[in-house]
Amino acid sequence: MTTSSNKPDFRQLLKRPACFAALGFGAGLSPKAPGTAGTVVAIPIYLLLQPLSVFWYLLATLAAFVIGIWLCQQAVNWLQQEDPSAVVWDEIVGYLVTMIMAPQGWQWVIAGFVLFRLFDIWKPWPVKLADQQVHGGFGIMLDDVIAAIYAAICLQLLYFLL
Repeated sequence: MTTSSNKPDFRQLLKRPACFAALGFGAGLSPKAPGTAGTVVAIPIYLLLQPLSVFWYLLATLAAFVIGIWLCQQAVNWLQQEDPSAVVWDEIVGYLVTMIMAPQGWQWVIAGFVLFRLFDIWKPWPVKLADQQVHGGFGIMLDDVIAAIYAAICLQLLYFLL
């Protein structure tokens, strides 16, 4: 059970490994902008995966998505909220999707971060539709992946235009 504010503390989180991962290893406990904090956590994960071939990168990202559906549902069940802002595994996977075949260099890491956060917050169609209509762990994951596809397309366009 969570605290009265329905947001767990770090000690409670450590007792639930699936929820610990779903909350971005604690980043989702950030009192301000937990989604942004979760995306920050995604950067070192991306840097670890970046050297992989496209095939293995895609496979790892797909695995993170599929596992994320279950992780996010575990956190939804525990926190007893439909889409808890503390759940940020979707931001981690969203950033990984944004960075598929991204150019190398810190400027692209930052550009991907900014673009993903922009589309995740803005929620253009069909991101908003998925956010409102699809529920549970799959719904939490889906809207961020769609936002990430927008961000990835923009990132690639930026690369080819510059």
